Amino acid sequence: MKYVSQTAAAVAIVAVAAAGAHGQDKKTLAIVVKGLDNPFFEQINLGCQDWAANNPDSEYECLYTGPASSADEAGQVQLVDDLITRGVAAIAISPSNAPAMANRLKEIAPEIPVMTVDADLSEADRALRATFLGTDNYLMGVMMAEQAQRLKPEGGSVCLQLGNVAADNINARAAGFRDTIAGAKGTDRLADTNGWSEIEGCPVFTNDQIDLANQQMADVFTSNPDLDAFILIGGWAQFAPQAYAQVTDQVMDRLNSNELIIIAGDTLPPQVQAFNEGRSHAQIGQRPFEMGQKAPDVMIQLINGEAVEDPLYTGLDVCTREEPGFCAP
Repeated sequence: MKYVSQTAAAVAIVAVAAAGAHGQDKKTLAIVVKGLDNPFFEQINLGCQDWAANNPDSEYECLYTGPASSADEAGQVQLVDDLITRGVAAIAISPSNAPAMANRLKEIAPEIPVMTVDADLSEADRALRATFLGTDNYLMGVMMAEQAQRLKPEGGSVCLQLGNVAADNINARAAGFRDTIAGAKGTDRLADTNGWSEIEGCPVFTNDQIDLANQQMADVFTSNPDLDAFILIGGWAQFAPQAYAQVTDQVMDRLNSNELIIIAGDTLPPQVQAFNEGRSHAQIGQRPFEMGQKAPDVMIQLINGEAVEDPLYTGLDVCTREEPGFCAP
């Protein structure tokens, strides 16, 4: 882990230096995502770039960065530490490991504005940041459950695929899903709950690894040929179109007949393609471009001491086979 931390620190040094060289005397507004290997976060980067293109005369510039791998939780913490130490004007963080990030923020007690984007700190630690910008993740889970209930009104067997164990946004979605199915807050697991039961071995955790996500799906389908529903709480498997197609080819007959349903988070281009090929029944899409586009303005408001709402939600898009909406070809 020491090597990882040193690598992250080096990335931070290069990032801040590059920002300064590019922007001359401009101050840096840093957006730190979970990992640069996830195409979801590239949409945040594009939003950051769009803000820069639309604000060429600003005294600030938007810096997008993160560890190389989304699984590198320690590297992300080190990266944030180094960016704050080296003097960014404000920082927006999407914490992979919410408790670990909170512990480090407590230790360094940054004097600059700190906000979260996409993923939040745990509820007990939210006083450490000024605001959260992103998805109402609990609502996202609620909407996934509503689609599952619509498609399978009698319930059935289900497997949830989650990301990092300590990612607050992913856990909030899972809570929203389970609570909605159960009709009661604080439901830890579905066990013949209104007809729904989570199968043995699930949930599975991808650690934000796309290849692992597809392997997990394949393994679950093989070992549970009568599975009724697979819920991708995040879009990981669909981010690799060829691998996802191979996995779902195994069960296309069951998908076409609705014996097996797949509901997934996010609506990135490869996911929309998969949806239109019949490889999922519903997609609940976030708006990551908007997150990257808005984060710099929120950071500037915080720097200026302006009042900012908490949280700041960016909305959701729902695609179903009956009403494809955002995902229409």
